[in-house]
Amino acid sequence: MARPSTQKQRRIEVVDAALAAAAAHGLRNLSLTDVANQAGVTRGALLYYYDDLDAILVEAHAAGMARVGTERAAIVARHDTPADKLAAAISAGLPSGPDDALMRLLYEFDVLAGKSPLHDELVQRLYQEQLDLYTGILTEGVASGDFALTGPLADTAMNLVALEDAYGLHIVAGGSITVADAHRAIALYAAQAGARLPE
Repeated sequence: MARPSTQKQRRIEVVDAALAAAAAHGLRNLSLTDVANQAGVTRGALLYYYDDLDAILVEAHAAGMARVGTERAAIVARHDTPADKLAAAISAGLPSGPDDALMRLLYEFDVLAGKSPLHDELVQRLYQEQLDLYTGILTEGVASGDFALTGPLADTAMNLVALEDAYGLHIVAGGSITVADAHRAIALYAAQAGARLPE
């Protein structure tokens, strides 16, 4: 049996392989063999660490969320004013472009919601993280007098999350909406809602 430190490292490698394989094949077509091939191991070796493909995907989903959430929070925290924090949150919440594999995968994981209680929980957790981030920034902006919201703070935060998710999905789908288009449209909504971004 592998030692705990080795086991932990192997599980991280399997999760990384699952994320890469899912990005290459798509979640709907992903198989345990795809993950094994990406990891350079046998299917049996994967099943030593995980019960099945879904168990791997749940951990991969959580890992993807953590990367996006942690990195985004750190980016926002580097700014001082609510307006700068809001601008940073909007930029960091959107995919970098149609080829943003991790963001595309997180959107694909949303499809699994309703089919697995664990995926449901992760999807809801990511939504709550998004909502909490925007709520915190808006609350700080109102308290400092930088923002004069035209509607309820909770609704404004919820709308920012909805716009971020909707535009992000169009971006990774390779549609006509660009990252610049999405950022401009969300910034316009924020300004109309009384949370103006820096000029």
